[in-house]
Amino acid sequence: MGSRPVITLLTDFGYNDHYVAAMKGVILSICPEANIVDITHGVPKFEVRAAAYVLRAAVRYFPPGSIHVAVVDPGVGTSRRGIVIRTRNYILVGPDNGVLALAALRDGIKEVRVVENRELTLPRVSPTFHGRDIFAPVAANLARGVPLASVGRLINEIELPSFTEPVVKGKIIEGEVLYVDDFGNVVLNIEEELLREIGTSYNALLRVVLESTELKLKLIPSYGYAKEGEPLLLINSEGFLELAINKGDAAKTFGLQPGARVRIELA
Repeated sequence: MGSRPVITLLTDFGYNDHYVAAMKGVILSICPEANIVDITHGVPKFEVRAAAYVLRAAVRYFPPGSIHVAVVDPGVGTSRRGIVIRTRNYILVGPDNGVLALAALRDGIKEVRVVENRELTLPRVSPTFHGRDIFAPVAANLARGVPLASVGRLINEIELPSFTEPVVKGKIIEGEVLYVDDFGNVVLNIEEELLREIGTSYNALLRVVLESTELKLKLIPSYGYAKEGEPLLLINSEGFLELAINKGDAAKTFGLQPGARVRIELA
């Protein structure tokens, strides 16, 4: 990884407030040589699904050994645990609410520990800002070489919310919207291999049942295979099924946001 440890940050904190800067200040105070990379701070507020997808999409392009901190944490200050996950290539730090789940499952979970060691956090922990007071200092301490075992006890499982696994019933997949990108493209929690399992390939006609409408669409390789303004289905660059409109905004058109239920079946 080179001499400078990489720590990435992903939050829903936005870009107007001091929150992200405070986390970076804590990291640099503990581990001055850290190379801090912002994945994004523009995740929709409290939207754990969207954050989990963006984290999964980004982490695998970082050098092995990178430490990834994700804080989208509507349950901050409650009994939800703070955890550190060691995967095949990375360390993931954040709340145990599903935000780390997709990235962890994709890379392969090796070890999960609950954050318990108060020597690795800030002396005073605010119940409303665990990003600054717990997750940033834990990541920085790990980056400077503190052993993972010192974080806290081992646990056997992490929180796996509904979005981590669509429901398959024969040739029908019941999934949900994971993420809406800046173009209004709608990413579903349905991966390419699942579509193959139900017998779908390019040019197959699929019935898409949304909350307010029903569509029959062909699975095509990329946006340009549809006419301008035409809805389409494709496998996106992360291997997930995406509902889009060529040069249009599918999320707005169909009234979709993260968590919306979607049913896919071979037409």
